[in-house]
Amino acid sequence: MLDGLRQFIADIVSPDAQADRTFDDGDYRLAATALLVHVVSLDGEPTPAETRKLHGLIESRFQLDRGAADKLIASAMRVEGEAVDLYHFTSVIMRSLDEEGRKRIVRMMWELVYADGQVSEFEDNVVWRASDLLGISQRDRIELKHRVAEKQAALPKGPWGTADAAI
Repeated sequence: MLDGLRQFIADIVSPDAQADRTFDDGDYRLAATALLVHVVSLDGEPTPAETRKLHGLIESRFQLDRGAADKLIASAMRVEGEAVDLYHFTSVIMRSLDEEGRKRIVRMMWELVYADGQVSEFEDNVVWRASDLLGISQRDRIELKHRVAEKQAALPKGPWGTADAAI
């Protein structure tokens, strides 16, 4: 399901760099990125817009350079593939971030969901479950969703989706 994204990461990050784990299991950035990788994989193979958006979010929100972002995404793909549920990731985030920080993670999830210009019921459900586990109220979750949707609707459309032109 994530073969395209895995190959993209493999092409960028050398095997030695992938083995060098910069981000440990207690790092909220790894947990958040694993949630984002989960979201991007829900509706099948990630689109080019979703892949670019994932990288853009990781680089800008966690203030990482391209190489560090690639390592983080590669590590997140590995731990997400081994995970049986969302609780492990959300519990790390709960211990590490205050409510505003957790809202930023939910906003990142919505931004990734809207990257391809459409929201599937699976994506909506995962953001709902993760938000609940992160202690984000239904009102705040829906408000974040609407803010991201309005921002995406205002963007010009590119060849790979709404968010494509913004990247």
